[in-house]
Amino acid sequence: MTDNTYGEGNAPRHIEALFIRNIESLRNDEVRLVMRDRLEPYPVDCVNWEAYPYAPRVNVRVAHSDTALALMFEVEEEHLRAVTTTSNGPVWEDSCVEFFVKNPAGEGYFNFEINCIGTALAALRRSRTDADHFDEERMARVRHFGSLPHEPIDSVGEGQRWWMVEIIPFSLLGVESAPQSLRCNFYKCGDGCRKPHFLSWSPIPTAEPNFHCPEFFGVVDLV
Repeated sequence: MTDNTYGEGNAPRHIEALFIRNIESLRNDEVRLVMRDRLEPYPVDCVNWEAYPYAPRVNVRVAHSDTALALMFEVEEEHLRAVTTTSNGPVWEDSCVEFFVKNPAGEGYFNFEINCIGTALAALRRSRTDADHFDEERMARVRHFGSLPHEPIDSVGEGQRWWMVEIIPFSLLGVESAPQSLRCNFYKCGDGCRKPHFLSWSPIPTAEPNFHCPEFFGVVDLV
């Protein structure tokens, strides 16, 4: 049985992803309902850098089938910002959630980033600056849907909420079926928001904000 703890201090966190058969085949409303009702929410709440103390309320729910990984982020923040509408653009400057995962089939790691209106970025990376971005065909295979329409937004006010679901086929990670576990991290950022912020699920003990740190990824067991 996996130790479903979040770690202590700077220790990497460790959780489980529940098996939900054929989740990738369910309708959007069915996916959200089953994930909301059956999965535990895990907080993305590590404020790693004192210079950026603002912490929106964020959690992530994680599930998998035989062939895909499903993530649902739920966010409450005071500035909803999304100006990037083109794939592989600077979505991290907007109200953005991110999933980084070590390549289960080889070297490097993947990063999947998506702003609150559903504009996505995806790449296989060797470092923060060395990446192969997904082409249109691979981008289209990442299914995502959320609570906001795909149009620019810039809204300020306490307690603004949004959610986003992503379903990532394991084949995009270079494997055909669910591995036993994944080394990964989940993030919430908003570089261009009124209060820039850089939250992580598993802690990152670096001097400056940097999400591209696979050495500090936590563990998700696929059960």
